Amino acid sequence: MIQQKIVRVRRNYNKWVSNQTLEDFSLRFTAKKIRKWSPFIVANTALGSVSFLALESIGASITLQYGYVNATIAILVVCFLIFATGLPISYYAAKHGVDIDLLSRGAGFGYIGSTITSLIYASFTFIFFAIEAAIMSTALELFFGIPLFAGYLISSIIIIPMVVHGFTFINKLQLCTQPIWLALHILPFAFIAANHPEFFSEWTDFTGLSEDPGGGFNILLFGAASAVIFSLAAQIGEQVDFLRFLPPRTEKNGFKWWWAMFSAGPGWIGVGGLKIIAGSFLVVLALKMAVPAEFAGDPSHMYQVAFQFVFDSPVVVVAATALFVIISQIKINVTNAYAGSIAWSNFFSRLTHSHPGRVAWLVFNVTIAFLLITLGVYRALEQILGLYSIIAVAWVGALSSDLLINKPLGLSPSHIEFRRAYLYDINPVGVGSVAIAIIAAIISYSGLLGEVMRALSSYLALGTAFCAAPLLAFATRGKYYLARDPEADFGGATEVECCICVNSYEIEDMAECPIYDGSICSLCCSLDARCNDACKKEARYTDQILALMEAIFPKWIVARLNSSIGHYIGIQFLFCLVIGGVLGLVYLQTTIEDWLQHDGIQGTMWQIFFILVIISGVATWLFVLARESAKVAQDETSRQTYLLSEEIEAHKVTDVKLQKAKEAAEAANSAKSRYVVGLNHEFRTPLNTILGYSQLLERDGSIPAHRVDAVHVIRRSSEHLTGLVDGLLDISKIESEHFTLNKDDFRLETFLLEIVEMFRLEAAANDVRFEFKSIGSLPLLIRSDEKRLRQVLINILSNAFKFTPNGDVTLSVLSMDDELEFSVRDNGVGILPADLERIFIPFERAESSINNASDGIGLGLAITKILTERMGGTVSVESQVSRGSEFKVTVPVVAGVTSSEEQHSDRTIIGYRGKRLTVIVTDDEPAHCKLISEILEPIGFIVLNAANAEECLRLAEDRSPDMFLLDVSMPGMNGLDLTTALREGGNNEVPIIMITASAIDPNEDKNDQWKHDDYLMKPIEYDRFLEKIESNLNIEWFYEGMLNTHSVLEPVKSAVINHPPLQHIAELKKLGKMGHIRGIQTKLDDLENDFPDCSVFITNLRRFVNDFHLSSYMAELENTHE
Repeated sequence: MIQQKIVRVRRNYNKWVSNQTLEDFSLRFTAKKIRKWSPFIVANTALGSVSFLALESIGASITLQYGYVNATIAILVVCFLIFATGLPISYYAAKHGVDIDLLSRGAGFGYIGSTITSLIYASFTFIFFAIEAAIMSTALELFFGIPLFAGYLISSIIIIPMVVHGFTFINKLQLCTQPIWLALHILPFAFIAANHPEFFSEWTDFTGLSEDPGGGFNILLFGAASAVIFSLAAQIGEQVDFLRFLPPRTEKNGFKWWWAMFSAGPGWIGVGGLKIIAGSFLVVLALKMAVPAEFAGDPSHMYQVAFQFVFDSPVVVVAATALFVIISQIKINVTNAYAGSIAWSNFFSRLTHSHPGRVAWLVFNVTIAFLLITLGVYRALEQILGLYSIIAVAWVGALSSDLLINKPLGLSPSHIEFRRAYLYDINPVGVGSVAIAIIAAIISYSGLLGEVMRALSSYLALGTAFCAAPLLAFATRGKYYLARDPEADFGGATEVECCICVNSYEIEDMAECPIYDGSICSLCCSLDARCNDACKKEARYTDQILALMEAIFPKWIVARLNSSIGHYIGIQFLFCLVIGGVLGLVYLQTTIEDWLQHDGIQGTMWQIFFILVIISGVATWLFVLARESAKVAQDETSRQTYLLSEEIEAHKVTDVKLQKAKEAAEAANSAKSRYVVGLNHEFRTPLNTILGYSQLLERDGSIPAHRVDAVHVIRRSSEHLTGLVDGLLDISKIESEHFTLNKDDFRLETFLLEIVEMFRLEAAANDVRFEFKSIGSLPLLIRSDEKRLRQVLINILSNAFKFTPNGDVTLSVLSMDDELEFSVRDNGVGILPADLERIFIPFERAESSINNASDGIGLGLAITKILTERMGGTVSVESQVSRGSEFKVTVPVVAGVTSSEEQHSDRTIIGYRGKRLTVIVTDDEPAHCKLISEILEPIGFIVLNAANAEECLRLAEDRSPDMFLLDVSMPGMNGLDLTTALREGGNNEVPIIMITASAIDPNEDKNDQWKHDDYLMKPIEYDRFLEKIESNLNIEWFYEGMLNTHSVLEPVKSAVINHPPLQHIAELKKLGKMGHIRGIQTKLDDLENDFPDCSVFITNLRRFVNDFHLSSYMAELENTHE
């Protein structure tokens, strides 16, 4: 079968499972980080389990039946064997931090094989829980008159909340109750020993209620007594469940660790053996005190008799006995319930691949125990424990043998491997040893080997399992311990995240999963039902069973057994065994007290058996059919998935090639973009000078009138060339997705007139009639990207003029709600229908343009379409060859808001309010420095030029500048690094504006390390430049005419213009009459230093002097005091 690829699905555990305070690391390795309790606390908690009064009941029962001698010898021998088998189990569990189930997995039983041991262990916990609860219920009835059934219910329910929080609560409970329990336990024996030592002689002389009057050693009675005590062998599992919380052994805690492991591990049987002997003594004492034999073996009656030798008051005796019994039952049953919840969690998680949480199985375990109490399990104590002991000692014998013999001899791995990912489902070493031991013991118990062997069947089970384990390990060469080698490390990490539940666990609890291609925790691995153990070949129990059959039977028989019929027969056989076993136990329990009903009950049991076999047969057949259908569906799904995976792999190969081609194209495109950016910088530097001086010439009143239009054309043509350069940069930005729009308010009328004026001279030069039409009412101000909109219209108009020789070109504008429609119509050569789509593709040109050998590179209309669409508009074209074309551009606009700056946009700035400000201009281009000086000095600024960063830093130290204007690209230290140096030099509050020809958008790529305040692109626009100056220096401009007329704006009317004293005014007049320009300038400099509040007046005079307008200069002085 083709293995289906598994897709990770995150597993979210419920709050019971995810909370380790409740879960207590059931089903997984006990994390080292939580093993912080001291060895004493752990040992004390584990030893709390020896408080169960079933020990006294067992001692009493075997003494009554078999006498003192046989009972005592059996106690001593069995206790020694339990200690010996429990020692290696306790050591390995404490060393590796695993519970009894995880220990069984790695010590010879395998992943699924250990479910058998989990069932054996779980049975031990609920059997003894039922026995202890029955004892407590009897005490409640005896001392408080509570009915037995109510006592059963109380004894069961009160345990649940105490066990919910696991070891955290149990260790506190045991610690608090231990002193009281010890005192009440020792007190009656101390009083009896001191006051009535003769009772011990009577005890040792007791021969029991058997038919052997001699009371000496009897092998049959010894064996029968041993069988009951052997049932306690499984108690080591409860001890281990607590010992796993021992902290890791170190040199510092070595002695305490060993003491805790010995005393609370195998050492429990030392205290337990004394309690069994105590029960043996107390039952004889109870008989002496005239307690009927049927009640003498009950712990409540025994201790009531014992406390009569301590207290004289019957009330105190009853209270002391009740307190002792209740404390004992709570102490042991929290341990039984806790251990049972872990055992059931392990059992069902492997069979059902689900885990509702340890708390759910806690309730389940207590429920089973409650049902056993109501069935009267206490009345069949000896028979039940005698049968159970065979199974228990077989398990413990095989487990201890593997740890004590196989691991030291190298027949099994030295570590405890419990993770599903590395284990065979069934390890024949443990499972085979237990199976052989149980079969041998049952044969012996049936009497086929004689009465002696029947009595010693428990010893046979223990010895057989202990010897079979190393023999099977040797025979199989240890093959079935590990299905694959576990990874040694996880890159040195102590914790690794699970790829399924996304929680982190210590590496001992993690495995590398090739199916999910990641690390997986042991719990997620255990609960997974989709992987089919594909990580380990031939390790599933079905594969192992099939391999065993192929080794034993011929192929044709194996084929029959591996069919649907064979599966049906096998499953039905297992059902028959389970049904027969359950009915057998019911039959045994029912006939124990009344053997006369044997025949009638036996017939009824057979009838029930056959009815249940028929029902299970139908259910089994339906199960087999459903399983076969699921297998067929899974095989088909796997096949389709495999084909799909192959196709995906082929696509991956194609994707790799496409990715390489894409990377090559992107590299070429990036190289082109870098070239465009470099070209852009080279063009902008001379354009800055051309455009800057053209703007200055426009504002120079001395320019002859017939040259004004020419200056306008120079400026607009420079702006157009700048737009073409920007176009190349825009294409580069658009391709690299770095393009942005900068929307602002501007006058639509002025905008349109500038465009019309720009093309009027071109129309006259080319003998083209150019007409502008405004259709309807247009808004005064609009908000849009003025630069991009101008670029669109210039591109379309340029295209129209280019292909319209001696014709007509019309620009019309129509306002429609929130849109403007621009139409450019011409009667030129037109465009071929096949070219109507191509003209908007970058670097593509229409056939008509090629045939006419027109200039251009095919970017104008492409940029037009892209810009229009980026602004949210549309562009369309209609054309007929030889009759002309019409381009329509529709863009959304928003009406702008009129500002005070807009009101002054057509006024000439002559100065500003306040003291004279100093600006340092740093640029390696002298032309740029001169241009900035000629813009700023006439309106009152002191301009200092620096050719490089070092010179700028020196000027900044010598002077106290009010602003820096810096170029970005300079030799040596660039503008950005210079900005950092200026800030570090103490110029933190001085505005810094970057002015550069580099292709960097001020609204892009700016990060927190850039310390400038504003940004301007070359070539600079006069109005935009002064607007940046105003906003960054927070100054107020004065415009031409504001001092000599009364038509100034309201805010300026209220301004107070200060003048220097009259003697200085007189001196200025005298210098003016002499025409002494140099003297006037010197005097104005002195006045500016002495009277800074007169800066507006001084700036206005300086302007007249610089322009050699002495008449205006004298008029201003004459009007000063009018």
